[in-house]
Amino acid sequence: MLPELPPLPALTRAEAELIDRYLEVVDLLGRINPAQAGPTYGGLRAAQALVSKAMALREALTLMHERGESELHAPTLARALRVLDGERRTARLAVPPEAH
Repeated sequence: MLPELPPLPALTRAEAELIDRYLEVVDLLGRINPAQAGPTYGGLRAAQALVSKAMALREALTLMHERGESELHAPTLARALRVLDGERRTARLAVPPEAH
């Protein structure tokens, strides 16, 4: 039986869209990261998809701004990212420590 995940914090629709689009971009960048092993074709496909996902992320932020959401509520958004496995997903962006 899988452990029960904590509930997502209350988010506006625009904040939820921002989190979703951000994680999509993170996942693609993780696939492109040259410090991670993987096929070049997979990286190429991820890079091609990145353009449209980055535009969707920009649109999510634009919507927030237009709705008057002028501040990112970092603690709330960070909780949402943790619930959605953001720590593991963003770790793929890092350069691994050097092996000695």
